[in-house]
Amino acid sequence: MSGELRILGVAHGLLLGLVLASPMIGPDLMPWGVEALFIIAAFQLRLADRRWECRAGLRGWASHIRMAPGRIVPWAGTAVVAVIAGPQQAALAGSILAAVLMGELLIYPVGAYMLGRLPRPGLAALILLLLIGCGLAGQGQPARLAMAFALGMSGCVFWMRGPDGEAQSTIFCAMVAGAAMLCAWLVPESAVIAMPAAMLGATLTLAHLSVIRRHPDHWRLRRTGVSANGASAPFLNR
Repeated sequence: MSGELRILGVAHGLLLGLVLASPMIGPDLMPWGVEALFIIAAFQLRLADRRWECRAGLRGWASHIRMAPGRIVPWAGTAVVAVIAGPQQAALAGSILAAVLMGELLIYPVGAYMLGRLPRPGLAALILLLLIGCGLAGQGQPARLAMAFALGMSGCVFWMRGPDGEAQSTIFCAMVAGAAMLCAWLVPESAVIAMPAAMLGATLTLAHLSVIRRHPDHWRLRRTGVSANGASAPFLNR
């Protein structure tokens, strides 16, 4: 599945670039950017990996890492940038590395097995619980980043189980993302929950836009011609 969601992939690359440039753009925004990276990266990983069962042995436990080991490099770069951003963001570097280890070696292998057995309402309830957990954890803490990783995984499975490419679903996800962003702006105290909700809503919107379906334009009979052997041959146009 890797590479199917082009719009989401482009947004992921742009977000990574903005986070890496955040020391020059706005160091205070870096924790929010890192959280968004964890959500969208976990979404992309769950989409690219076709495994739904735990495989035996250590090689099977880390098969998603062996599938694309280059995914780990941007996390190391993000941690280095957090150190460069100054003493206020230096602690974020350790949180990033701890959350990556927790997500890649524990949350993903276990979650790939468990999420495949949850119905869609159960996934929605799990997403709500993870959002509440993000609100209880402090910003920039390893636990919050790990929950953002689990949030991206759960959101991907929720998206795969639902109707994709429909305008109604796309508009609904965009409205949820916009409402959560507006709530975080008007009530700053709610940002600890509203911002992860907005990030997940935006990720789902981009996923829907990547596979949006146009209304079919059926072929119509316009006129009739005559072939070389004298038989009539229809000319079809859209």
